[in-house]
Amino acid sequence: MASELYQSILIKNPSPHERFELGKSVRKLVSRSSIGEFQVEHKRQAAVDILISQASARIPEYVPIRHARMAVDPFSFFRGGAAIMAKDLAKTSSPAIQVQLCGDMHVSNFGFFSTTEHQLVFGINDFDETLPGNFDWDLKRLAASAMIASQSLGQDQHYGEMIVRNICSTYRKYLHRYAKMSFIDLKRAYIDERVLQDAANKYADPISKQYLDKLLKKARENNNQGLIGKLTEVTPDGIRLIEKPPLIEHLTLSNHGNDIAALNDQGLNSYIESLAADRKHLLLSYKWIDWARKVVGVGSVGTACWVLYFEGRDTHDPLFLQVKEAQKSVLTTFFPDTEYATEGARVVHGQCLIQGAPDLFLGYGKTFEIDFYVRQLRDMKGGISIGDDGINPKVFPDFAKLFGWALANAHARSGDAAMLAGYCGKGEALDDALVNFSIAYSKQNQADYEMFLQAIKSGKLACTSESI
Repeated sequence: MASELYQSILIKNPSPHERFELGKSVRKLVSRSSIGEFQVEHKRQAAVDILISQASARIPEYVPIRHARMAVDPFSFFRGGAAIMAKDLAKTSSPAIQVQLCGDMHVSNFGFFSTTEHQLVFGINDFDETLPGNFDWDLKRLAASAMIASQSLGQDQHYGEMIVRNICSTYRKYLHRYAKMSFIDLKRAYIDERVLQDAANKYADPISKQYLDKLLKKARENNNQGLIGKLTEVTPDGIRLIEKPPLIEHLTLSNHGNDIAALNDQGLNSYIESLAADRKHLLLSYKWIDWARKVVGVGSVGTACWVLYFEGRDTHDPLFLQVKEAQKSVLTTFFPDTEYATEGARVVHGQCLIQGAPDLFLGYGKTFEIDFYVRQLRDMKGGISIGDDGINPKVFPDFAKLFGWALANAHARSGDAAMLAGYCGKGEALDDALVNFSIAYSKQNQADYEMFLQAIKSGKLACTSESI
């Protein structure tokens, strides 16, 4: 039966029902309960060894900053540990239903972004590790992050289980909806501001709706003009990026001793060639004024990241672009990536598949030192944080549903929604499995975090004590 259903995928344009049944048949090969299985290893050195290996390919003076940011708490460690978890996921049961994976899926990698039509949309916002792969890798990492984030908010396991179930049940619900859409309608199925507001009015707690309104307002105001005075200062030579070592620095030589100006010229010319003709025309209307290297994120710290400042008509028409080095995905060892000419092309291709209508200036390029991709630094962008002024225990349950919805949207866009819906089903078997996995992996993350702190204390891993 299963082999016959697998053969149906070879039929030209198999029906939604055939694809649904094909996905359902995969359960006979990899049961839903089996994907929740994970064996915790205590006092292992593998996590520390992976971080040491990654450090060898990063900017040396930034590695202690990366470790310091990861050392804040177990959730921060998890955020920087995508490579650690990838190696663990490779040892787990996994249904071979492929999508374009985010590759570093966790609860702080969602947010708002502007489409090319300048519409505010919610979705995944980090694609450094994106690669085609088995859909459950994203789902497992997201579920584990939800459990760990719940713990970081001081909540018990029962609360964490509820958050994971909210993610998984909503993921399943929307996959079934997307499976019934035409491919063109699915391509246009954004979680935009109107759709969000409608859903919040119907289903969300008033406190969650208030927090959503705050995030939407902040994202709308988060634009190029808003960075003037925050990232820039007035100098005798005009507006320039602020110098704030080691987090923002103007450099003349790269870490390999090459001239930065020459590298930037080479990189910009390469990037321009990746743009469509109308985007190229628009960018060339701006004058390139200044550039500086900037430390960003947690897991990304130590890879090259630059801010480029341009001016259009005058100083009231600013444009800020972010150039990020694109290294090999942490998933490359486990899923092939040979179709991409450069790592920057891999990131951009994945982002376009997942987001559908991404940044106006999204593109890629390379120099003789690095591959990279480019996007606007701020253009109606807004991230999701946990704790402090971010998500708190009162709003997390509603936002967990939003995360599940956004992940379903991404997977349906880049994979086969009917096959995914067939495998996931309408019952709670998948939810139960992901709860079990999230509990087990939160324990693994805690054990690795403790070994990580010991490695810092012993001097095996460098870590700065300065404010970062």
